[in-house]
Amino acid sequence: MGIARLSSSLAADAPGDSMQAMKIAMISRATLYTSPGGDTKQIDETAAELRALGARVDIFTADQAVPYDEYELLHFFNAIRPADIIRHVKRSRLPFVLSTIFVEYGGVNESGRGGLVGALKRALPAGAFEYVKTVARAIRNGERIVSPEYLWLGHERSIRWVAGHAACLLPNSESEYRRFVARFPVATPHRVVPNGINLTSIGREYPVDERYAGAVISMGRIESRKNQLGLIRAMNGAEVPLYIHGTASPNNRDYYDVCVAEAAANVHIKGHLAETELYTAYANAKVHVLPSYFETTGLSSLEAAAMGCNVVVSPGGDTRDYFGDDAWYCDPDSVESIRTAVDMALAAPFRTELRDRILAEYTWPKAAEATLAAYREVLGQS
Repeated sequence: MGIARLSSSLAADAPGDSMQAMKIAMISRATLYTSPGGDTKQIDETAAELRALGARVDIFTADQAVPYDEYELLHFFNAIRPADIIRHVKRSRLPFVLSTIFVEYGGVNESGRGGLVGALKRALPAGAFEYVKTVARAIRNGERIVSPEYLWLGHERSIRWVAGHAACLLPNSESEYRRFVARFPVATPHRVVPNGINLTSIGREYPVDERYAGAVISMGRIESRKNQLGLIRAMNGAEVPLYIHGTASPNNRDYYDVCVAEAAANVHIKGHLAETELYTAYANAKVHVLPSYFETTGLSSLEAAAMGCNVVVSPGGDTRDYFGDDAWYCDPDSVESIRTAVDMALAAPFRTELRDRILAEYTWPKAAEATLAAYREVLGQS
């Protein structure tokens, strides 16, 4: 199936469940695997756990042909990409659920992001900017606009249309749901599906790696929303090393270049890590920092905390629903605030309370159970 990596499973019924396996098509952005992010992990991990529960789950990118007649239900991801959704809904005539993953870019500081994109971001309202981004992705990156309706509906009307026609919304937290319906008022039912960690990866032993021993790390796509530049400026010249692992998102190449140019000798900007290397870094490091302007969760922060890192996050988005009082919070606009939060996390013992809560509440099996319950409600099988 090429890079898009269509993923499928004809799973047998779950043990003790005589009901025929549900047939679900998950559909997300065309760049799901060429530019992976947190949504990629959410889709792959949730699908794997749903298959273990007896469902048949196939993953498609939005630009692929979907054999609708093979499925009972469609599951879309990323409410902020309605151009990927509308046409599939209309053609399939199937019920669908929507994992909102509702990221709001309006408060992102574009310092370090030059060029036309940065200028437009500063000049346009959020909805207009997202519309321009969608059209630009089609022209510049070849990402086909799957739903021509999007062009005349516009960005915000398209989101309202999708949300209003969904059978159920699946936000990652109550905070995310409240934000979404405040911006796009709909009466669609919802069920919170938490993001999670991979218990198999967490439960393994990892080797000692002196590079990361006691270090500060930051995992995630390198882009202005995640604010690696602010972290670099905060940690430049510190005695402790900082390792930033990730690749630049397609529209943040110039931002990546600024990050590299400003990094001091103690700051190491490396590429994406394979899973074993990633968890080795978590297992050896002292602090994980994600000073983002906005996160619905911050999956890397969950993973790092479960592996024994103190975590520094910002309050932007829905992080407090996950991390409560067990993380150190920073102001992403303040270099001093970021550095102070990091220093406090470095000096403190590991907070086991957060790890215990993550292991109890935020795992992919838990996410799959909540997702399956939503499917059953929609299909009248509950």
